Amino acid sequence: MQKIIDELLLLNDVEDLKYIRIKINEIKDIVNYLPKKIENDNIIVSKKILLEEIEQIIETKSLERTKHYIRILLKSLTELKIDKVSDLNLNRWKEYDDIMTDSLWLIDKRDSSGAHSNSYHGNYIPQIPNQFIKRYTKKGDTVLDPFLGGGTTLIESQRLGRNGIGIELQEDVAKFAKENIKKEENIHNIINKIIVGDSFEVDYRKELDELNIDKVQLVIMHPPYWNIIKFSDDEKDLSNCNDLQTFLDKFGKIVDKVDEVLENGRYFVLVISDMYQKSEWVPLGFYSMQEIMKRKYKLKSIIVKNFKHTKGKDQQSNLWKYRAIVGGFYVFKHEYIFVFQKKKK
Repeated sequence: MQKIIDELLLLNDVEDLKYIRIKINEIKDIVNYLPKKIENDNIIVSKKILLEEIEQIIETKSLERTKHYIRILLKSLTELKIDKVSDLNLNRWKEYDDIMTDSLWLIDKRDSSGAHSNSYHGNYIPQIPNQFIKRYTKKGDTVLDPFLGGGTTLIESQRLGRNGIGIELQEDVAKFAKENIKKEENIHNIINKIIVGDSFEVDYRKELDELNIDKVQLVIMHPPYWNIIKFSDDEKDLSNCNDLQTFLDKFGKIVDKVDEVLENGRYFVLVISDMYQKSEWVPLGFYSMQEIMKRKYKLKSIIVKNFKHTKGKDQQSNLWKYRAIVGGFYVFKHEYIFVFQKKKK
């Protein structure tokens, strides 16, 4: 890699476009013999992307533009520009083809690698926490999930080298999550803590102090979608709220608790859906979004993600189509991911 950098530096002072193209083609030949991934002073470079950048220089028509692209390439190969809230090198932003930046997410199937399991019916797909942990945290940061369920968020946190704190109301589910997370190798030696209790009643400050953690850097919430699925008989369970306003009031109070320990300027992610009740579409997602925005959070994005039915529901697809036609509604095939940023106070 150093030889390529040296050659590019020399071309900075050359004024002959034809000569530059000859030398750039020689550099291209060198790159073709390099491995798929090249590391230079903590800068990781993809051979595929590097070849695309070189090709862009070759195809440029003017001397001025050619040298402009050479300078950009040199900078990206020699200078780290780390994002404020993540480990992403912004000078090599093209490298992150695994980072989704569109507001429509079409995901074919859930990640079932490692410790991930779909046996708990309240799980969301691992790709969701994976995306936001990589995008909005650095290694060693702490991720908080107030509705832990089967442990998906903490598995991804552990896999990516972030500390994880999860709260789960049901003791048996928390035990299942703990056993699940243990199956994932803790190669980064991070802290994982599972708290059995009500997300509204937990003393967040006390729990963080015990871990010697001042603030969390990311909150990911995947609460019950009110009473669509009954998760337990516990009256504290949000799925047992008698009415919509009670659900939203309790949800808002949990947001208040979380807000106390989320670092200023950091991100809050809510995964939720709407619902259909008594022949009427209930925009539960947007009502919940408004509860967070009341707390002076900045709405950064609304992502629509496709919703895949279970095998059992797939077998009833014709029945659901019939019900939709008769009832005058449309069958749910999406859920929302709301991304907020905590305003500095």
